[in-house]
Parts: sequence; C-alpha cells; structure tokens
Amino acid sequence: MDLGANVIGAGLAGAEAAWQLACRGIKVRLFDMKPGKHSPAHVSDGFAELVCSNSLRSDDWRSSAIGLLHREMELAGSLIMESAAANRVPAGGALAVDREGFSADITARLKGHPLITVVSQEVTSLPLPEEGLSIIATGPLTSEALAADISNTVGGEKLSFYDAIAPVIYKGSIDFSRAWYQSRYDKGDKYDYINCPLDETQYKEFVQALRQGEQAPFHDFEQPRYFDGCLPVEVMAERGEDTLRFGPMKPVGLTDPHTGTRPYAVVQLRQDNKEDTLRNMVGFQTKLKHAEQTRIFRMIPGLEQAVFARLGGIHKNTFIKAPLLLDEFLRLKKHPHLMFAGQITGCEGYVESASVGWLAGYFAATLLQGKKPVLPPRETAFGSQLAHLSDTTDIEHYQPMNINFGLFPEIPPVMTAKGKKRYLKGSEKKEAVAARALAAAERWRHEIA
Repeated sequence: MDLGANVIGAGLAGAEAAWQLACRGIKVRLFDMKPGKHSPAHVSDGFAELVCSNSLRSDDWRSSAIGLLHREMELAGSLIMESAAANRVPAGGALAVDREGFSADITARLKGHPLITVVSQEVTSLPLPEEGLSIIATGPLTSEALAADISNTVGGEKLSFYDAIAPVIYKGSIDFSRAWYQSRYDKGDKYDYINCPLDETQYKEFVQALRQGEQAPFHDFEQPRYFDGCLPVEVMAERGEDTLRFGPMKPVGLTDPHTGTRPYAVVQLRQDNKEDTLRNMVGFQTKLKHAEQTRIFRMIPGLEQAVFARLGGIHKNTFIKAPLLLDEFLRLKKHPHLMFAGQITGCEGYVESASVGWLAGYFAATLLQGKKPVLPPRETAFGSQLAHLSDTTDIEHYQPMNINFGLFPEIPPVMTAKGKKRYLKGSEKKEAVAARALAAAERWRHEIA
C-alpha cells in the first residue's frame, strides 16, 4: 500500500518539502498545529510565516552566499522563491516581500494541490514506521511535547534548546603579524588554535568595552538560561576584571613568537570547518548587538580587520546534532523512516531552512520511488549547506550556521602570465565561487530532472 509521506510543520522548510514531494507525484499529509495552537513567535494562521519583510536577505548572488542560494533554489523550482518573486516589494539589493501576501500565496498553493492533504493538529510524538516516511520540519520553536519525544528518541544530549553561539571569523582576515598558531603547552597539533595576544592595557580596555556594550534583548518567549560552562562573554566580564583572564582568555601554556613572552591574555580561535576557512572564537558566546560585536571584537590584536562569517548570539532554538544523527539523505540513522529538515537540523535562516526543506522533499520522493537521490555537488550552495549538516570536525560544539562563502570549497589559484600562482581575494573570489556554483547547480538540475 502506498502510504505517501508525512510532513510535520508548515513553516518554510515544511512547505517546501511538501511541495517538492507533491510535484514529484507523492501523496502528502501536511501537519500543522495552527489554527488550534500557535508557537510564541507566530501570529497568523497561514503557512510560511515571516517575522519581517526582508527576512530573505540579500539577493546579490555575486557578492552574497544567500543571494547565490536564491539563484540555486530558483533553478530547482522552489515554491518559496516563486512566491517571493510574486510578492516582492522594493528593497534595493535585498529580497523583501509582502509578508501577508507571501504566506497567503504559499498557503493557497499547498491547500490547492490535489496530492496534499492538510491536517490541522499538533503532532506530539514522532510517527511510527508503519505510518510511512515522515519529514520533521517543526523549526526552532518545536512544541514541548514533540521536542520531548525527539529527545527521548535521539538522546537528550544530542538535542539542544538554546543556541550559545560564538562568532566565526574568516581565517583569511586574521592578521598573522600579530596572531600565531599554537596549542596550550604544545599539546596536539599546533594548527588546532590561532592565538591573538593582549597586553594588560589592551585587556582592561577590552573588558571595559564588553561591560559597556549594548546587548540584544530576549524575545518575550525566551528566558535566559545561562550555565557556567557557556556564560556570555559580557556576563563573565561583569563578574570581575580578571574573570576572562582566568577563563577563556587565559594565556597559560602559550608563548607569543613575535615577542618571546607569555601574553597577559589571549583569544583563541578554533577550526570551525573541514576546509579550515573558518575559525570560531573560543568561549565568546554573547548577547551583544551585532554592531557592538564587530566594533569590540576588532579591538583584539590580530582581528582589527576581521571579517565575520557569523556573529554570536544566545536564543531559544531547538536543533539536533545533525552530523552525528543524520545520514547523507537527512534520515535519522537509527530510524530511517524519520527525516529532518529546516532549522531543527542546525541550518540558520529562513532561506537556508527552505533549502534543506527542498532537499528533504527531493530525497524523500526519490527514495519512495525506489531510486537513489543524487546529492548536490559540493561546490554548490545546496552542497555546502548539506556539508555543514554533516561536518564532524567539531561535533561537540556543533551550532547552527547561516550559509556563507566560508562553507564553500576553496577556489584554486590561477596562473599569471609569468607562471606564478595568484590566489583570488575579496569580490573577485566571491564571484568565482558563485559562478562555479551556478554552473554545477545547472548540471545537477538536469541530472535530477
């Protein structure tokens, strides 16, 4: 008997997954708890609800990874991108939409599809194997009952309820005339950590800036849950002038090769992805506003010109340790009738969530048709997004991530007329990454058509 597929959640990921399934001839039961129940962040009864008109962010594919993801999703026949185009409002280089029109269009198209049955009820437990293949796309505010069942199924330590995110920096923007590679006491590989030193004056000025920095407010439905192991850096600064110097900024076991001495304090940056294009600021989770983070963290020697792939934050967000739990097709390894999509996998952002929903819908439909899905090329935005969800480089500290150029494979150097290697940088490099991605995405689109 053809059971079709279940999609739990009608946010951007669930809406996209359901549409891709139905467009490939699969019957879909789309579960959404509205209108009977709303999450704390939602106000309307429609599907794919956005919090602001410019939530889809930059549309420039040449200079923005999110804009590149827009283009790839358009090539792939994304419902979200079609509705965004139909409801677009002027916003310069950003993709802004009429939120109500956007949601209404998606809701109408899903409810009007002959292969989609909308079930308006809360799902409080994970579907059983006999109920068919199911995609869990309940987002960062997954209801307590379902979150509890997910926790019981995957193991509580593999499900998080709050982000405690430290900033991530493009390694190429670090000044190595000030910074250096070294692990404490030279244990392990010296390239595990990059160190940025501060003298006493620099440290005290930095602590004062942290104390005075403007913080982002919590939403009404969020309550700060700080643990001593993941305190915001500004909270540690408030606890005493030397708290950071005896915590994440302790200089013990390190010698600055530029001076031959131990620094007064140090900021360490740990490898954040397999390609080692991104570095994570160890122990620097923060609630500072983004502009404040950029200003204050650039006070650190070696980071004066730092380019941030992700800024820090602490907020309510239900997500699983995807690299540990999911297979290459987003199925739970121990329960392959369950798939996960959207922000609950550890992607970050509306468009990223929708793209993982697209992948889940395509994967599920192909598997149900008895075929093996073709994975997106690694050099595409789709492939780079999927790579983050499977990257076990630092599984202990796995955190949600927006799409950014640091997740893409490196561009090889070009040869000059004199036969020397020239490495692309800045806008030239971004355009080369984007052009390569779109060419690969076009080939992939024809392969899976």
